[in-house]
Parts: sequence; structure tokens; C-alpha cells
Amino acid sequence: MEKEFLIKEMPLFSQVSAKELAVILERSEAREYKKGELIYAEGAAPSAFYCIISGRVLVYTLGQDKQRNELEYLHRGKYFGIISLLTNEPHSVSAEAINDCLILVVQKDDFDFLLQAIPSLAVDLSRTLSRRLKRKDIHQKTIFESTVISVFSSYSQAGKTVYALNLGLSLQKETHKSVIILDLLPKDRMHTLPGKLELGQKEVFDLSADVPEGQRAFNDYIMRSKFNLDLICFHYQEEDAFCLKKLVEIISALVNDYHYIIMDLPSVMDRSIIHMLNQSDLIHILSSPDPVDLKRTNHLVGRLKDEFNFNPGKIHIIINEYKLSKIDHAEQLSVLGQDVFATMPKIDFTSVDRLVIDQPDGEYAKAIRRIARSLGDSLVGLVLGVGFGYGFCHIGVLKVIEEEKIPIDIIAGSSIGSLIACLWAMGKSSDEILKITSEFQERKHIWGLVDVTFPLLGFIKGDKLYRFLKRHLGDKTFYDLRMPLRIIASDVRKKEPKVFDKGPLVDAVMASCAMPGVFTPFKLKGQMLFDGGVINPLPTEVLLNMGVKKIIAVNVTPSREDFARQISKIKGQVSGADALGEKKLKWFDLSGRLKNIFKINIVDIIFSSVEVLQSEVARKEAELADVVLHPNTDGLFWLDLHKAQEFAKRGEIEARKNLDKIRQLVNE
Repeated sequence: MEKEFLIKEMPLFSQVSAKELAVILERSEAREYKKGELIYAEGAAPSAFYCIISGRVLVYTLGQDKQRNELEYLHRGKYFGIISLLTNEPHSVSAEAINDCLILVVQKDDFDFLLQAIPSLAVDLSRTLSRRLKRKDIHQKTIFESTVISVFSSYSQAGKTVYALNLGLSLQKETHKSVIILDLLPKDRMHTLPGKLELGQKEVFDLSADVPEGQRAFNDYIMRSKFNLDLICFHYQEEDAFCLKKLVEIISALVNDYHYIIMDLPSVMDRSIIHMLNQSDLIHILSSPDPVDLKRTNHLVGRLKDEFNFNPGKIHIIINEYKLSKIDHAEQLSVLGQDVFATMPKIDFTSVDRLVIDQPDGEYAKAIRRIARSLGDSLVGLVLGVGFGYGFCHIGVLKVIEEEKIPIDIIAGSSIGSLIACLWAMGKSSDEILKITSEFQERKHIWGLVDVTFPLLGFIKGDKLYRFLKRHLGDKTFYDLRMPLRIIASDVRKKEPKVFDKGPLVDAVMASCAMPGVFTPFKLKGQMLFDGGVINPLPTEVLLNMGVKKIIAVNVTPSREDFARQISKIKGQVSGADALGEKKLKWFDLSGRLKNIFKINIVDIIFSSVEVLQSEVARKEAELADVVLHPNTDGLFWLDLHKAQEFAKRGEIEARKNLDKIRQLVNE
């Protein structure tokens, strides 16, 4: 793989300019490390900055008995060695390749140069310091990196405590890492989280009290629940700087032992709370979809940005649908003035509080599970590639995913992959999707989608295809889906991908399916859009840029090797037929001629030409995925839509063959 392509796909470098990228290319190298090879040892002098391109790295410390204390498994896109470089102190951990790795290495002098040449890079890296620097005077670190998350709202009754509780439970369950909730309330308020975690009412740590030396330390107040989620309840005095100072000291100690620290803050805007928010790496602000609540949230975010200089990138808005909305999603965004990070489905007020545990198949639990997996860098993405009839293989893959309960957090697709991804994200099962393909049980039914036009920009207008899509997708938008979806089309004028994540589904799928030379371009708001497969036949890059670290890609585009095997097989059949003395088709044989025209026509030539080009791009994009499924489609033809059952079976066979790889990926 090309070094430039690799670097551009890393989240840390994804926003750099072309000029800055050239500097990074000049000042770095891609180095291979074999399984078991030590990258650097604890106590060694800092020498370089490391960023993982592929493979996994174990970070650990050695105890007094020389036994390993495993801190973290790092995967693609994660970087390490930075703290020692910035502080010029010896490495506090060891790093070892646990399988064959390709790692981007920047030597110390070059790293210093990059920080000077690319200021935005220095800002991004500085954020890591707050999550990785530890209080060495307390005790040896037991984790590699921690994240502090504040849960807040501009008004009470926003559902933030239930959200904080379930976020903590889900983070622990999905990442298998240590999580603690800090429940902060004014002195006159009663804590409810101990009861929700079946801990009873425990003693509360008073931040405003002047604790005499020798009195119990704060860690004596830590409550350890049977759900592997820890809790400390605090009381504080409003507008008291002493409380803030005490809290900062406690957080500085907790980051030694907890991967995630969640602060459930009261819904008040005094300066103590503002300063507590400022201790966070991320702030989750809850709001209902009601216009009044959205305006309050808009005002709150504005104050945090303008008056207190909060970084907008660390503020995430969570819409909690416990109230019925009087306005649609587009109007909600207009009132809010910014994007929504996630939406929590409505729950019954008589429902249990621990939804992640007691109602794991509910929509609320599924939504918060995706948030937890996003925060834990463990999102699992599924990519469905182009291929027309070959794309029905995707249905068989989905069947295996359903039956084996493989967690998928986000799905992306191009062309036929976009349609199948869309139907699945709507909630249709693989069986229901396969049933839709029954409309093509005979070849003649394919032409029900064809409306020929004078070929200025394409042979087929696409009106009939649009009506077909409208019949199955209706008026639904991306907001109506049960999981995040990305649909990829190609912008003709800009010569770049167009990624759909909002608006009507039918428009997005129609644009993604408009094969160039066959369909006329799909026009949308002044844009001329073609098939997404022109630029991204296997859109792994789209998910990678979103921070998805675990990607399963289904590449149904035949490779050059597949083409060669098919041609060889056909030649063998033809030779065999000649040997038997079978008659060849004659020019005046009308029936035979029509069959030939059907098999080899201008549409087929265009598709085959595009297919050859797409196979090379898809191969390159497949290298960005962790697991690639490539079903065997020998004996099947791109226009064999009436053989959907057989295509689906091929996809199922390929998925089951790779099931162990898929399970290992999602569970690691």
C-alpha cells in the first residue's frame, strides 16, 4: 500500500492540508514489526513517535516480580510514545507487537519539526496529555489512558442520571474496562444512583468539608457494585472554589485506575459546575426534542463556547425523546443550531433504570450501546460494496450476522450495497430483503425497471427505478433508521464522493445506483450524481474517517483473478461443445441472435468495463478493512437478478467460512 494513502486514512492526519501531508511523508517512515517484537522498553529514553497503521500493540508495565501488568491493547490509528517525547522523560511503559504490525514512525527531531510546522497537529496531540499524564506520586499507573465525560443539561428532568448510569454500564460491558461514576449534588439533594445500583444509601463525600489529616481518604467512599461499575457520591457547596480544587485532586488520582470517569452534574449554571465541566475531555448535554428545551440547550452551548471558551469539539448533544416532539428532525436541528451526536428513544417512566442490563434488546439499550462502543473505539462497521446482481450476496452475509448476533454499529454501502444496507438499517430482516428480490424471479421482470431515453447522458432515465425505490423506502429519512447509515454517490462536477447521512433515503439510494453511461445522472439540489462505485466501490474509507476501528467489508466485485478463472472456464466449455460437433449460432438464426444480444450488449460492455476498474479500487479499499468477505460468484452473471437465492447462498457460505475471524474482531 502507498504510504501517502495510509497516512491520509489515519484520524490524526485526516484533516491536514496537501502541503502538510508532504511534510509528514518526508519526515516519517512506515516500519514493520514482527509478532512478539519489542518496540520500546519501560525506562528507555524517548526516541520516536509511533502510530499504528495495521496490527495490534500491547502496552504494559513490569511489576516488582517482573510480571507483566497489561495496560492496553492498541489498534489501528492509535499512537503512543508521545508523553515521553513531550516531557523528555524515559518511557513509563513497554510496547510490544502482538501480531505483525505496520507502524508509522517519526523520529524525535522530526517530531519536534512537525509540531512547529503543523500547529493543528500540536493542538490535537496536546489533548492526549490530559488523558495519559498520571500523578506519579500516588501509585503506579494501572491503565494507559483515561477519559473524563461530563453528563449535563440546562434543565432538570432531562433524563441525564438514567443516561449516565446506562452509559457507565454499557462502557464497562462493551469495552471490559474500568468505569466509575461521580454523582455530584448540592448538599440539600438526595443521591439516587446507589439505589439504582442496588447499593443502598451509602455515605457521601463532602467536598466542602475541611478533612483533617489522617481522616479517611476519598477512595474509602468508593462503592463497588455487583455490575462492575463503581460509584462515589459527592456533596458540594455552590460557588465554592475549595470544592473545585478538591474535586480536581480526586480526578487526578482516579485517572490512575479508571479508563472512564463519568461525572453526573446537577442542572445548574453556577461557576462551580462550569469549572467542573472544564475538567472533562467530553461533555454530553441532554435535551428533549421540544422547541423550548432545544432553545435552552442552544443557549447553554453558546455560553460554554463564547463566555467560557469551551472547545466545540468536545460538546456532544444527546436528544432524549421522553417528550413527543412538535417539530420534525430538520426543524429540531434548525432550533438547536448544531448537529445531534445521538438520539435516545422514548422509554416508559415505569421502566427499569438499568436498561442496558434488564432490557438489552430495547431500542434505548441499543442506542446507548453504540455510544459506548464509539467512546471505547470499538465500533463495528459493515461495508457493502457494488456489484448489481452480485450484490445479492450481501443478503446471505446479513443472514449470518443476524443468526450469530454479530453486533453492527454502523453500515455503509455503494450502489446495490446502498439499497441493501438501507433496507437493513430500516429494520428489515435478511429474509424480508430476499423476499423483495422475488420481483425479479424472471429475467423479463428486470425490464420493468428500465425506461430507455435518448442517450445524451445515459440510456435509462431511472424514473421506473425511482418508483421501485419509493415503493420500498417510502418517505423515510436517515433520521427514521434503527442504526447509523452512510450512502455513497459520486459528484460528477466535483469528481469526489458524496456521502449521504441525512435527508430522504430514496434520493440517496437513487443517486448511489445511477451507473454512469447506463443511467442518466441523478440531479439533486443542483448536483449531478452518479453511482457511488465510481469513486468508492467498497466505501471502507468513509467509515474509517468516522473513527470506526473495526470494519467488516463485503467485496462482491469480481477480481482480475475471478475474471481470468471465468474466461478460462468458458473457453473450456466452448472447446468441449465444438468437440461434440454442436452447431454454432448463425447470423440468420433470430432466436440465437437475440440471446447473444441479451448476453453481450452495450450495457454489458459498459458494466464490464466499469467492473474491471472498480475491482482494482475495491481491492485497495479492502486493505483498510479488518475482515474482508469475497464470495465466490463463479457461474453467476451480473444481470442474473432472478438468481437472488443463489447469490445469497454464496454470501452466507463466505460469511460462515470467516465467522471465527469476525467473532475475534468484534470481541477483541
